[in-house]
Amino acid sequence: MPSAPELPAIIAHRGNAVEFPENTLEALASAVDLGARFLEFDVQLTGDLVPILMHDADLARVAGRPELIHDLTWPTLSEIPVGEVSRLGHVHAFVRPPSLAQVVEAIAGWPGVTAFVEIKRASIRRYGRETVLKRVTEVLQPVLDRCVLISFDIVSVKLLRLMTGARIGWVLTTYDEAARAQAASLAPEFLFANVERLPPPPESLWTGPWQWALYEVRDLRTARDCQERGAHFVETMAVRGLMAAYAESRRAW
Repeated sequence: MPSAPELPAIIAHRGNAVEFPENTLEALASAVDLGARFLEFDVQLTGDLVPILMHDADLARVAGRPELIHDLTWPTLSEIPVGEVSRLGHVHAFVRPPSLAQVVEAIAGWPGVTAFVEIKRASIRRYGRETVLKRVTEVLQPVLDRCVLISFDIVSVKLLRLMTGARIGWVLTTYDEAARAQAASLAPEFLFANVERLPPPPESLWTGPWQWALYEVRDLRTARDCQERGAHFVETMAVRGLMAAYAESRRAW
């Protein structure tokens, strides 16, 4: 009897972010507990140059506060709840943001887990590439062999390869011939793209030395479409739901 078709591997986008505040230790640990072996999270620098997990440059969405994280020190930020009360209610109201160092310690205790570490352009614009890349890679050093360093900023991605020898990934802002030429020149291990911004199926993804990871995937049908187009990974915040759909699909085969 033939085996079930292989589905793309699941990357937990900012952790299990449907059920927990995104980019928190709680969200990442939940994803690992559910069986995820690939995590993705975002890194920014605080005002005192401490790498922390945060997607936005301000606290409005996650904490309901107007401050920029670049204007606050880590001791101050570490005490601010980021429980996304407007989205999740008060169930996680007192969850705090983790430093990258705290997440590195957690990853060290999660054998077999790979982290896709996205370095955000807002911090690069604020502090410059040299400062940001140096601070982030110093902290990641104990688990660098289990990390893939990614960014929308292609120059930073090139520098990260030279600085560390680590695997790299470029996150596309556009899917056009200019970007394809840049990808061919860079030859990263991974290319990331928003599935909602790609040409519609059945157009295949560009082939090259990279593996594709498509994000904003929420359901089995989309994951199957991604696989048929050549994607190796899908990123989802709905980790529990998509994993359950994968399991049900395999049982039904």
